[in-house]
Amino acid sequence: MRKTISALIGIGACFVASAHAQDVDWQKVDDMLARKPAVTGDVHRYGFPRTDLTVTLDGVTIKPALALGGWVAFKPAHGGVMAMGDLVLLESEINPVMAKMIASGLEITAVHNHLLGASPATFYMHVAGHGDPVRIAAALKEALAESKTPLSAATSTAAPPAIELDTARLDNIIGVKGQANGGVYQFNVPRRDPVTEHGMQLSPVGPLGVATAVNFQPTGGGKAAITGDFVLTGDEVNPVIKVLRSHAIAVTALHSHMLDEQPRLFFMHFWANDDAIMLASGVRAALDKTASTKS
Repeated sequence: MRKTISALIGIGACFVASAHAQDVDWQKVDDMLARKPAVTGDVHRYGFPRTDLTVTLDGVTIKPALALGGWVAFKPAHGGVMAMGDLVLLESEINPVMAKMIASGLEITAVHNHLLGASPATFYMHVAGHGDPVRIAAALKEALAESKTPLSAATSTAAPPAIELDTARLDNIIGVKGQANGGVYQFNVPRRDPVTEHGMQLSPVGPLGVATAVNFQPTGGGKAAITGDFVLTGDEVNPVIKVLRSHAIAVTALHSHMLDEQPRLFFMHFWANDDAIMLASGVRAALDKTASTKS
């Protein structure tokens, strides 16, 4: 009986979310943010890559899709939207952007590094908001104007850079299908357990930033720079640290991204630049210590 009631509640929540999705005037949000979103299910995700920055680490010039891809996702909820995202900022931009965010009634849920030793240093401001999507979009635009984040979406007719890696083999090792994006091969590995924020299930998990992300940027000769973040429960943190380090993958940050999620989650960032297949095997060994899916 409980399962039946839970299923009916879930169906009802999906119906309500669908109805709310139809109510949102997404064109106004697109116009306010001056870009088109990637749409997955009822989630609209807007990218704010720091294409204006040249950031290097271990001799690698980091592509925006590897570690400089700011974003904000909107999911219909409670008669408006739930918004959450991750803005990429220089140190000098943190306080001006934060001041505008606070003045607009948006929330700061984390500020921290993801990488170690990058030049210039970059920081990541996780943000959240609830309510009218156009108001939230306007607040984000005003806050980002305090940084040098490009506010107009770049257009290019050039072919995307080739991924000079054995992507089929990487897919097989990681256990999910990757996607090419701006010269970077990206994986999103969902957890088996549902994640909720303010009592609402965060789904689809990839666009909302609650799937383990693993990015491979080719660096020549079958090598790749890898980074991303594992999404972990507390009991998974130290087993994953041990496995990553044993595979010569550095752990560069450990922290939270949200304030009210269930279960409580920790995000572990990492970095390495070595043989891509070897690194993928290390990542897979770490994933095996987590409640992650594998196709």
